[in-house]
Amino acid sequence: MTPLHFTFSAAFMLGLSGLAFHRTHLLSALLCLEGMMLALFIALSSWMLQYGSTSFSSSPLILLAFSACEAGMGLALLVATARTHGSDRLQNLNLLQC
Repeated sequence: MTPLHFTFSAAFMLGLSGLAFHRTHLLSALLCLEGMMLALFIALSSWMLQYGSTSFSSSPLILLAFSACEAGMGLALLVATARTHGSDRLQNLNLLQC
């Protein structure tokens, strides 16, 4: 495993472990998801540059567009939960209540 692959794998695993262990606030969970998506974007982009593959050259841009949509949706949910529940703590959210 090259140092470049180790760096991207470590960044993704760091975001995954942050999402698994530090889920007290919705904003921290969203930041961990965004870090995971950016690690995937950089890894996919470097893979395209390394192998010179032109058949999948639009894949990193599609991934980046989905990441931006995910970030916008997450921030909209953050604002909605902060307005309705008064906090962004995940323990305060009850999904069974209307």
